[in-house]
Amino acid sequence: MRLRPALSYLAQAIVLGLAIAFLVTYFWPEIARREVPTVELRQTAPAAVKRPANGPSSYAAAVDKASSAVVNINTAKVVTVRPHPFFDDPVFRQFFGGADDLITPRKRVETSLGSGVIMSEQGFILTNHHVIQGADAIQISLQDGRMAKAKLVGSDPDTDVAVLKIDLKKLPVITLGHSDNLRVGDVVLAIGNPFGVGQTVTMGIVSATGRNKLGINTFENFIQTDAAINPGNSGGALVDAEGNLVGINTAMFSRSGGYQGIGFAIPTSLAEDVMKEILQHGRPVRGWLGVEAQAITPQIARALELDDTRGVVVVGVVRGGPAHRAGLQPGDVIVAIDGKKIAEAREALIAISNRKPGNRVKLEVLRNGKPLMLEATAIERPARAALTE
Repeated sequence: MRLRPALSYLAQAIVLGLAIAFLVTYFWPEIARREVPTVELRQTAPAAVKRPANGPSSYAAAVDKASSAVVNINTAKVVTVRPHPFFDDPVFRQFFGGADDLITPRKRVETSLGSGVIMSEQGFILTNHHVIQGADAIQISLQDGRMAKAKLVGSDPDTDVAVLKIDLKKLPVITLGHSDNLRVGDVVLAIGNPFGVGQTVTMGIVSATGRNKLGINTFENFIQTDAAINPGNSGGALVDAEGNLVGINTAMFSRSGGYQGIGFAIPTSLAEDVMKEILQHGRPVRGWLGVEAQAITPQIARALELDDTRGVVVVGVVRGGPAHRAGLQPGDVIVAIDGKKIAEAREALIAISNRKPGNRVKLEVLRNGKPLMLEATAIERPARAALTE
């Protein structure tokens, strides 16, 4: 009997509590609201939002403008194949019947494919040195079906640039662009003859500019692109979205031998300068001092008791060369050339190479921690002087 009053009191308390909660929620709703932390979001005003312009749906106009000036290059050279040294052994030859043809050197013809770009109505074609290296015969095939034999005007192994000449009338000519104005992300098209399948166009973007230290050429200032570049593309055109030439396709990076999205092209600013030198002198004329230098690492800086790693350390001097005659010694640190600060060996190489033979070159040097001024007279850079400036 005592349990029933207790349950009655509990029920009344619950009903009263619910009634009070309803009244509080109805008349003072802010008391029951959950506190939410304040989060500040930064957003531009609608009027300030800039939508990127849509790119063209087709690059056919750019291809039409440039493709007719891109040619296929077929080369042939005669190679002498010498027999295996085993055939020099009389016993071995007797075993094969003493046939003389086993020891006679044989000749065979090797062919290769590449691409090139017609630069002028006079028939001058720009391509890579490695495309025509050692060729005994060079044949050019145009997009319009015409063919012609080409002669080599000159080439430069240090930049992998070569100039050819054909004698045909009414030649299509490429329009030069401004490679120095290229930005990472710009659309580019690679035109060439990969694997000999015929003229092919691939598209990509500029992945990087000024690539060097790749060990491909002595003088490197590559445009890197993900436009597909394969064997046969070498010497072909890299054009911008408007069909203007910005580079000469040169090499690809590949661990498998196939396309992996990293290709390199020589910028037109460099290729054009080399071409002008070849047309004027038959070869590029560059300055040379006979110096071998390398970058200063922290370890070298400590060994030479230098305060920092600025400049390049001289590790070799060609005896009797301009630098040797000027008094430069191994262990000297070159900090500036003609007043321009030098941070790495590549900068020293370019600074000296840009001087013409006969020009005076001023060298700011540190020797045993003390500043020293030297002056050398540049001479013409010897062929393939890859290790020295």
